Amino acid sequence: MAKAEISWKRETLEGVHLQMYAHHVGREWRFFMRERRFDQWQAVKDPPLEDWLELLDAVQRRINRRLLRPEEEGRVRKSILERFPEAKLG
Repeated sequence: MAKAEISWKRETLEGVHLQMYAHHVGREWRFFMRERRFDQWQAVKDPPLEDWLELLDAVQRRINRRLLRPEEEGRVRKSILERFPEAKLG
């Protein structure tokens, strides 16, 4: 994967395992998901808060390893608060 992609796995409330990834394009993050390895990636129009928090955690870890610029954390936090004003970001 390219540096601009961050991936993780999660489980839905119904117990379905999903592979997720976020792709950094310009100043925005685009989310994609699939169930199995050989399925086609599908764009996620409105990702849930859970996915945004997973992305924020990954961005913070990459900043510590100097793989992303520190400003990116602020952009992700701003995106989260715009979409989810009730979110508590520590």
